[in-house]
Amino acid sequence: MVLIFFGTLDQAQFGIRRVQALYFQNFLTFWQYPDNWFFGKYLGWLSLPIAGGYLIGPLMVLNLLAAHFRYFRFKIKNLGLLLIHSGILLLIVGQGVADLYQKDYYLWLDEGASSSFSQSFQHDELVIIDTSLEDTVAVVSIPAETLPKQQFINIPQFPFQVKVLTYYPNSVVRKSTQNRPITTLIPTPTAGVGASMGLVPEPIPPTRKDDERNLPSTIVEIQTPMGSLGSWLLNTAFEGRIPDQTFEYEGHTYQIALRIKRNYLPFTLTLLDFDHKLYPGSDIPREFTSWVKVEDHASGEIREAKIFMNHPLRYGGYTFYQASFGNQGSASMFQIVTNPGWLIPYFALTLVSLGLIYQFGITLGYFLKRRFTI
Repeated sequence: MVLIFFGTLDQAQFGIRRVQALYFQNFLTFWQYPDNWFFGKYLGWLSLPIAGGYLIGPLMVLNLLAAHFRYFRFKIKNLGLLLIHSGILLLIVGQGVADLYQKDYYLWLDEGASSSFSQSFQHDELVIIDTSLEDTVAVVSIPAETLPKQQFINIPQFPFQVKVLTYYPNSVVRKSTQNRPITTLIPTPTAGVGASMGLVPEPIPPTRKDDERNLPSTIVEIQTPMGSLGSWLLNTAFEGRIPDQTFEYEGHTYQIALRIKRNYLPFTLTLLDFDHKLYPGSDIPREFTSWVKVEDHASGEIREAKIFMNHPLRYGGYTFYQASFGNQGSASMFQIVTNPGWLIPYFALTLVSLGLIYQFGITLGYFLKRRFTI
């Protein structure tokens, strides 16, 4: 109760994703008295330790097992209790598996468009791509959150290293001639779009709103044994808006970018058609439906399916949910989930249901027996 209470309080200022990480995906967290509350000027030092979800979950499992072995005595009339407790235990374990291993991505598709990759909701990546190879490309991905911790990045696959000059978790890109305050010394890019258009990044406070996304920026320098090839300004907002930034070295052409992290699928998804209906007299969607085609690269299987609200498509370990739509009703957004323990809640609820039916059935039987014998 304490964990949920304080987690709910902080959700207003931190957003649900950060609260999940701080409170429920942690062993121990600390609640800080907000400065904007009453007497916040005097109580801002107050910090309350709270047991996190990763501590409470195992303790609940341990408590359930200990209570079961301490008090439970197997009798045929107690079989329902055994099933109920087993189902509850399985539910807790299933939630732990989902929390540790579930991954969520999204995919936007216009009608007639296809894609073989999805994108992360929160994570970004620095990618360097060798586009000179025949029939394939070599892609090296570096998680964006690791960039502030690294000054030099050695890439065994490529004959150069990357020097991180600066990194901002959230930023706007502006002309370097614009008269805006800069609170820190920002390197000037010497190559790519940053140099040609005179652009520099300006750091801004990271957003914590659930419906907004941070736009990180970085300036990286490519260093070779022969010297520097220049420094590039990279920003996730550039993806799809400006031409690819490239450089050449030892006869190879490389593309460099900071983009939303991709998850490549072992198949191609095509949006054949999309339809949506609104409630009369409003812009509130009543239902929206996507007709898709799945083309498996390995098996050659081609499958068509319909995805609509509460009716996802499951294929190859991925679950596709109908999440949203846009572009005046001609584009569809899918939430893609991978969860190796997705069947566990079904087994758990089945056990609980059978246990309840059995336990209340026995009670009903005793009641009817006494009633009719009288």
